[in-house]
Amino acid sequence: MRSVIAVYVENKYGVLTRVSGLFMRKGFNIDSLTVGETDDPAFSRITITLNGDDYAREQLINQLKKLHNVKQVKLLEGETSVERELMLVKVRTTPENRAEIMAAAEIYRAKIIDYTTESMCVEVTGEPSKIKAFIEVMKPLGIIEMCRTGVVSLERGGSILEK
Repeated sequence: MRSVIAVYVENKYGVLTRVSGLFMRKGFNIDSLTVGETDDPAFSRITITLNGDDYAREQLINQLKKLHNVKQVKLLEGETSVERELMLVKVRTTPENRAEIMAAAEIYRAKIIDYTTESMCVEVTGEPSKIKAFIEVMKPLGIIEMCRTGVVSLERGGSILEK
């Protein structure tokens, strides 16, 4: 079962190592991990996406809450949160496939951010399923290189992670 966990931590040296080390010790593979400073530079927010059963996930959340410098841990449920991801993908272009790449970019509301006679670099943002679908469309055209940010997620409505 896929889970998204938000971890609110003090913005200090070694905190990310402790958090990711906990996943390693518990035998979890992190599918995506994003970290960024919050509106308060003293704190960072870590968003972790992983797969595992309910019991193991709850144990992991409880262990995260016990870590030094961790202020709050919250499971973000799919129906009550918004998820987004960013991907940059460089695709091989030929005179024959240029129009197809541009049409796909338009359909997926992506942006062409670099263009040469040999390649196009496309920026795609959206839910992870949209990113995966765009990758599948681009694969036959020749992906040269790509990078993804990982999932960022916020709860819908007025609830917030407390400091």
